[in-house]
Amino acid sequence: MLKKILIGLGAVLLLIQFIRPEKNESNDLTYDISKKYPVSEELDQLLKVACNDCHSNKTEYPWYANVQPVAWWLNDHVKDGKRHLNFSTFTKLPIAVQNHKLEETIEMVEKKEMPLSSYTNFGLHAEANLSEEQRAMVIDWAKAQMNYLKENYPADSLIMKRRSPPPSKP
Repeated sequence: MLKKILIGLGAVLLLIQFIRPEKNESNDLTYDISKKYPVSEELDQLLKVACNDCHSNKTEYPWYANVQPVAWWLNDHVKDGKRHLNFSTFTKLPIAVQNHKLEETIEMVEKKEMPLSSYTNFGLHAEANLSEEQRAMVIDWAKAQMNYLKENYPADSLIMKRRSPPPSKP
């Protein structure tokens, strides 16, 4: 009985290897953050190793991303990261949202909530473990971009408008 269960499990694991999620490799930079905001070479490199795998249109996949069900988990992780912040589509967002995303970036990096510990656990992506100096670089850069927005846009355009609740049905 145990032998049949193991054979069945092995067959399922083998079959799921053929069900692959679409990879995040478009690298479309049409609305990339660097098109509007200055990004130094040092910061650009830091973003590439610590942020862009989950927050851009170009993910550098590790070897284990070719093994199911790990690839499905990674795909969901990347989709969720891009839903929250996508540097590749950043300038497409309204100015108020850009300002808010910069503010969130500062908050997440200050609180050490980014990069996620699941991204750096067990020595994975060791280059993404940010030093205090690297954290300060990201924070200072994001603050400078927010200051740029404050200097160049009316104050009311930088505030996200509250959405009114949908009308109630009678």
